[in-house]
Amino acid sequence: MVHADGSVLQTWDYLRQHGLQGFINIWPKPTATAWKIIACYGAFEAALQLLLPGKRVEGPISPAGNRPVYKANGVLAYVVTLVTYLGLWWFGIFNPTIVYDHLGEIFSALIFGSFIFCIFLYIKGHVAPSSTDSGSAGNIIIDFYWGMELYPRIGKNFDIKVFTNCRFGMMSWAVLAVTYCIKQYETYGKVSDSMLVNTILMLVYVTKFFWWEAGYWNTMDIAHDRAGFYICWGCLVWVPSIYTSPGMYLVNHPVNLGVQLAIFILVAGILCIYINYDCDRQRQEFRRTNGKGFVWGKAPSKIVASYTTTTGETKSSLLLTSGWWGLARHFHYVPEILGAFFWTVPALFDHFLPYFYVVFLTILLFDRAKRDDDRCRSKYGKYWKLYCDKVPSRIIPGIY
Repeated sequence: MVHADGSVLQTWDYLRQHGLQGFINIWPKPTATAWKIIACYGAFEAALQLLLPGKRVEGPISPAGNRPVYKANGVLAYVVTLVTYLGLWWFGIFNPTIVYDHLGEIFSALIFGSFIFCIFLYIKGHVAPSSTDSGSAGNIIIDFYWGMELYPRIGKNFDIKVFTNCRFGMMSWAVLAVTYCIKQYETYGKVSDSMLVNTILMLVYVTKFFWWEAGYWNTMDIAHDRAGFYICWGCLVWVPSIYTSPGMYLVNHPVNLGVQLAIFILVAGILCIYINYDCDRQRQEFRRTNGKGFVWGKAPSKIVASYTTTTGETKSSLLLTSGWWGLARHFHYVPEILGAFFWTVPALFDHFLPYFYVVFLTILLFDRAKRDDDRCRSKYGKYWKLYCDKVPSRIIPGIY
């Protein structure tokens, strides 16, 4: 993005000519400014997570029979964060372009700092686990990568995964989207329609996430994947850098789409984000009403599945087989991938790099769908087979 103008081929040529030493020469080193920015941002988000009021929300029962309790104040934290950030810029207290100008150093600091943080999580899982949903797989690499604890906390109220995944990772997505927009404005004196479409769609998506944050606490990321390098380093490093990369590319590549094309991409992107939200809302409402609500105006089709916890208790779950969830078992991934495509396509097709996130997301979600299927097959047994017979497609209806 910085040294090769977003070109993968130019990057390859540079590395071929200069080798490893050339890579080391252009690698941005962590600086005091970068650490200050990260520390201020992290402390601010941690304070909002702890201090802002929010509704008490219970998560799903864990394999060990525990039920985590959360404080749902994500929307308020999101609004306070963006208003504060824009306010600091508007009143000339802090210029967000400083973040962009030190981005390499910030990402470099995050890479190393988050690695240390994951070592801390590994040690904590051995020495002071927060709940019985923890333990070793007997392999130090697996324990470090996948994590030791399902619900690590500092004290009683500070949930580490909510902080890393939601308040640091997802919040930084919105903050950086705004940063890129401001940087382009300060560089060129205006914001291109391509940057505007990209920023609006990314903010709509992140707004949707925080609106639905309590539902996210029921997903695989929180309820099934442990807090290790895979999830935590990913949210602290990969999300801010890779997920925001289409906007980073557009800063120095303003594209004039024209009103008609810009509006078409914007509407298509918002529609995809809405469908993705409605999929999650539909399933959440189905669970909240214990299968008694309506789905697309009709009584839902469902399967009552029983399963046994690790403590030997027999419990039951409802599997929704109508609405969006009757099209495919993970249909909600389709609009999510399309949404990412629509906030990237304003960059047009001069370079591949802006599309790296879309490609990565597709691989990530297809892998997640398979892992989720495998987990559910193990959990529900014959009931999952019934579900798959009723909803045969995994992601793309009638194709896959």
